[in-house]
Amino acid sequence: MIRDRGRIKWTSMMLPEHVKMLRDWAHEDTYEQRRELDEQKLDEMNMAIGEAMETGAAVAITHYKNRRHCLLIGRIHYYNETKQQLHVVDHFNEPHYIGLSEIADVRYAE
Repeated sequence: MIRDRGRIKWTSMMLPEHVKMLRDWAHEDTYEQRRELDEQKLDEMNMAIGEAMETGAAVAITHYKNRRHCLLIGRIHYYNETKQQLHVVDHFNEPHYIGLSEIADVRYAE
């Protein structure tokens, strides 16, 4: 019976720099690509943001941060026109600033 230990038996022959490069390479494989939005999706998101600001409704915002898509649920406090950012307050009353170019999706939270 062959008892193969996989990567464990090869790590003793590798330099620490190579092991670090392999770990970095595996971590880079988990990066996500930024979603491209069309005009119809941008119009839908604009309408949802406008209505949420007027009514104070909770929204679920998917945004691109640190090469990953993150989900934030909260209320849109205001829109900073000079910085092109939304000021969102989550359920724990913590402020978040999200750039418009980073937003991938906006939906009403249920």
